[in-house]
Amino acid sequence: QVQLVESGGGLVQAGGSLRLSCAASGSTVGPNVIGWYRQAPGKQRELVASVSRGGNTLYSESVKGRTTISRDNAKNTVYLEMGSVKPDDTAVYYCKFSGMFGDYWGQGTQVTVSS
Repeated sequence: QVQLVESGGGLVQAGGSLRLSCAASGSTVGPNVIGWYRQAPGKQRELVASVSRGGNTLYSESVKGRTTISRDNAKNTVYLEMGSVKPDDTAVYYCKFSGMFGDYWGQGTQVTVSS
């Protein structure tokens, strides 16, 4: 089992920035990928960005260039920093751990961007 604790989010003004953290604990040994996904009302959940244990990153086109995902393997923590946020970034953001024993999701954290 893997437990994920998300933090950050809340209300952000358009043009500002946000920072989310996801701390993983439990069976986190071995190769893994930790990603941030988001789901806006009435829309499907989509990948925002992900980072492997080795540091390989992947970004969605909608956030590329204004978003950085990073991880601290010693702390099993992944950080998502997004700048120039827009109302379209409003969503519930979820952390997902994919590893040797399967996929695990966090409980989600609400991000609301005000115009």
